[in-house]
Amino acid sequence: MKSSDNIFFDLSALKFLGPHAIVGKTVRVRKPERVSIGEHSIIDDFTYISCALALGRYSHVGANSVLIGGDGRIAIGDFVNIAPGCRLICASNDYAGGGLVGPAIPAEYAGKSITADVRLEDHVLLGAGTVILPGVRVPEGVSTGALTLITEKTKLEPWTLYAGTPARPRRRRESKAILDAAARLMAGKGGTPA
Repeated sequence: MKSSDNIFFDLSALKFLGPHAIVGKTVRVRKPERVSIGEHSIIDDFTYISCALALGRYSHVGANSVLIGGDGRIAIGDFVNIAPGCRLICASNDYAGGGLVGPAIPAEYAGKSITADVRLEDHVLLGAGTVILPGVRVPEGVSTGALTLITEKTKLEPWTLYAGTPARPRRRRESKAILDAAARLMAGKGGTPA
């Protein structure tokens, strides 16, 4: 992809852009020097990123997703799929009071903020509209149904499907076939992307 293919920023300003990675023409990245995108990963159009981001290999961020958090960081592993409309938030205001709220407020008038990194391990699948709040670590193989809410207090187990607000476990996921397919792909025996 040429550096002129995005209308909001020059792709060459990214900290790292892996081979065969695709960044949609209308993806908005506020601080591209803090964003790394792994090989064969895709970020779909109308996605907004305003924090540090490390996106692994063969991962996908669906259209209209928001990854925000100012000075925070979101780390996403390999083979992760984030469906359209998801919200990953690594910084937020403390809405309990103690000052004015929002990015337009000068620091001396602002209330307390909460900043805590978010991490999605390998093979995580987020259903459309899933919301992840600051400080969440999503273990390997977790998947969520549409409109799931995950907070720092949510106890997540690897290879489990969660759904609801708040997220509740629904059933275990089969990991062997997924891990075998990933190993074949990384060994060069995989097919072409769909």
